[in-house]
Amino acid sequence: MRKRIVYASSLLLAGSLLLSACSGESASPADPGTGTSVGDPSGEAPAATNLLTEKIPASDISKLPQTAVQRTDTVIVGLTDPSGSFTPYFSQSGYDGNVASLLYTSLISSDAEGLPVADYAESYDVSEDGLTYTFHLPEKGTFSDGSPLTSEDVAFTWTLLHDKAYDGDTDITLMKVKGGLAYKEGKADSIEGINIIDPYTISVTLEEPNATALLNLGGNVLSKAYYGKDYKFGELTYLQKLHSAPLGNGPYILEKFLPGQEVRFTANEHYLKGKPSVERFIYKTSQGDTWQFLETGEVDLASYTATQENIDKLKGLGYVDILPYTPSTYGYFQLNLENEQMKEKEVRQAITYGLNRQAIYVDANQGAGEVANIPAAPISWSYTEEGINPYEYNPEKAKELLDAAGWTVGGDGIREKDGKKLSIHYLGSKSPATDIFIAVAKENFAEIGIDFQPEVFADFNALVSKVESKDYDMAAFSTPMLRDPSEGVIQFIDGSLPGYDNPKVKELYAKGLATVDTEERKAVYQELYQILNDELPVIFTFYRKSVYANNGRLENVSISPYQGIAQSLPEWKIEQ
Repeated sequence: MRKRIVYASSLLLAGSLLLSACSGESASPADPGTGTSVGDPSGEAPAATNLLTEKIPASDISKLPQTAVQRTDTVIVGLTDPSGSFTPYFSQSGYDGNVASLLYTSLISSDAEGLPVADYAESYDVSEDGLTYTFHLPEKGTFSDGSPLTSEDVAFTWTLLHDKAYDGDTDITLMKVKGGLAYKEGKADSIEGINIIDPYTISVTLEEPNATALLNLGGNVLSKAYYGKDYKFGELTYLQKLHSAPLGNGPYILEKFLPGQEVRFTANEHYLKGKPSVERFIYKTSQGDTWQFLETGEVDLASYTATQENIDKLKGLGYVDILPYTPSTYGYFQLNLENEQMKEKEVRQAITYGLNRQAIYVDANQGAGEVANIPAAPISWSYTEEGINPYEYNPEKAKELLDAAGWTVGGDGIREKDGKKLSIHYLGSKSPATDIFIAVAKENFAEIGIDFQPEVFADFNALVSKVESKDYDMAAFSTPMLRDPSEGVIQFIDGSLPGYDNPKVKELYAKGLATVDTEERKAVYQELYQILNDELPVIFTFYRKSVYANNGRLENVSISPYQGIAQSLPEWKIEQ
């Protein structure tokens, strides 16, 4: 079993502070955004009438606070405090992944449609049978210390991820590289399917086609000289001392990490695409109000729920550009399926019917959100509503399901079964959105006879530790930015959710990877989504609609729904 709680490939924003994309990281806390104003959280709020669809440029840059004006070579963006493990594939949280995404550039990335495109690699080839992938590396490519990046480094990275001692978030065995399993089991000294053709050309052969091979094999590259100097099969503990001192090939170099304060970066003069124009970048990790940070000029970019109220307030500042943003993510409640009450599908369905998700995620955000019912975002080509139960708020239906499952109402109004009360120990991250959820959930669950016990964490890593200890019933998370539909469902098939094992789901997952034909894959995912929508191994919550506001002096800012700020950051410039 790998150590992760859930699968994630790149991280969603939390607490209105920007997270950029990074492959293979943990989930982030669920939070539809801050800066939202609501009255009665269980009542209806006015719907947004003019959600933003195009960029609104700054109207009066002269209003920019002096704190920001004085920064001529530095950009500051907010981020929830990372743990300090910044080596790709070994991150302890998605926030570590945000740091790593600036330090490393992957061989392959995603375009605006979510399809693979060469990034650090110059090009790639795929054999006619779809089994062999050849990557062509740039001859002038280097790591940030000036050492060359070659095929040897790519081969080392793939080999390391096949090591039996590797317990990080990336399960490369799902790619079924020829000879990969034999190496992992110690039956071979090398991996048969990895072929170094020359110093800048490398191929990898799979046992069967996989639609995500380019994205998953074309990830970040680890320096063999740095990370592999002490490598011995089955022994990876030596890497721990390197995680806080990463060596990458990305646009920035880690200068210093000050826990609870900031992560400092400097531009990489050896970056393949040219040294970034912005000399210094800082992730501000200290706690505080995002609106205040933006209004005082302490941060240059922040995100907010896309309510009309928030958009109007941002317009009033005058000195920020406003960008609409819909990420390829979904929110959900992770359930402890090893707890008796959560094992029952009827209970999970009753919880979903009995919770007014429309009020929490849509009405309270003035329409800047959408209720989720499947593990794919509406911007995904795999998204469907056909055959999907919307689980509209229906407390009477919830009561019927609980009655049928044998949960009877006790004298105190709480349901009981076999001498045990129906109680939900909920874990969430501290935020205004969590406050709204708790207020509504307490009322909703009391009505259907469920005892609701919320526990809120200011520190995301503490929440993760609590989930790992299995001392919970329900915990709020959001997925990372999902590059491919398979990434939205992998947590249901790879053991990330203890207590859930459906052979049919696994069969469909494999079928969805076995072809690159989009229409064929759509049909597979439609069937898969219908099963997950019925069984609810997690409870789907919301899709986000956000806006980003950035210092109007910043040029070339764009936010990828698949890679966040990491893709455009090297092109940012500060207009003087």
